[in-house]
Amino acid sequence: MNQTKVFTHKPLLCSLVIAMTLSGCATTAFTPEKTDPWIGWNHGAQSFNDNIDKVILKPVAKGYQWITPTLVNEGVTNFFSNIKDIGVTINDLLQLKVNQSGMDARRLLVNSTVGVAGFIDVAKLVDLPKHDEDFGQTLSVWGVPSGSYLVLPFFGPSNPRDALGIVGDALFNPLTYVSAFGSTAISAAIAGSKAVDVVDRRANLMTTEKIINEGSVNRYEFIKNSYEQNRDFLIHDGNSSQDVDLLDDNIDAKPKVGNSTTSSQNKNSTDKSATDSNKAKPKLELSAPK
Repeated sequence: MNQTKVFTHKPLLCSLVIAMTLSGCATTAFTPEKTDPWIGWNHGAQSFNDNIDKVILKPVAKGYQWITPTLVNEGVTNFFSNIKDIGVTINDLLQLKVNQSGMDARRLLVNSTVGVAGFIDVAKLVDLPKHDEDFGQTLSVWGVPSGSYLVLPFFGPSNPRDALGIVGDALFNPLTYVSAFGSTAISAAIAGSKAVDVVDRRANLMTTEKIINEGSVNRYEFIKNSYEQNRDFLIHDGNSSQDVDLLDDNIDAKPKVGNSTTSSQNKNSTDKSATDSNKAKPKLELSAPK
């Protein structure tokens, strides 16, 4: 009777557990205002950027992608990437990455000369990989906190530290000075080249946009999380904060593996010696009666 009574009350017990769990979740509910204090501004800025993209950028990027041959498209991308390598090299030095700065400086020199002003990525063929460093990452290395997530009009996802980084990277870009101190014609040409750069980058993001639109339930949260994870990935040179810890554990584990191997070898040697010793003992015991 007692067992039957307990059995019949199991559904009630499960209901109580679920209710308590849900009430606990309700009391510790996610509050966007604490983790995302500028969420109202961010939604407005994202909507503004989406409208600009829908009306202007995306149609122009589609047209650019349609009329531009693949070889030319890659050349334009390489050209602006080569200019960016100037800032990458400077940020390498500011982050005290001396060896990497040497590689990026050689990459810049090779592509600017043999690569015809950077239109051809010759450095890739001579084992000089492309690095991605910016002033926002440099500020992080210097200990400047990122601050809360912030969506900037026209620029998109960012934070206060990376917003300041945009200004720093602009100061490292020679086109900024050519546009500021050059003639009207030169300034117009530079403005046109920057517009081409923006359109080229937007055209290269067509696939990424499709993934965001089709694979995300909450588009805002998806973009926010993707941006923050990507920045963390870049700041830690290709590893997230968690990956760095795992890497350290593996490094610490290597000597242990070696020690355990050595210990097992020593153990085998000891066992072998003990076996040899045990084999010798009968001979001594046999010779004792003599």
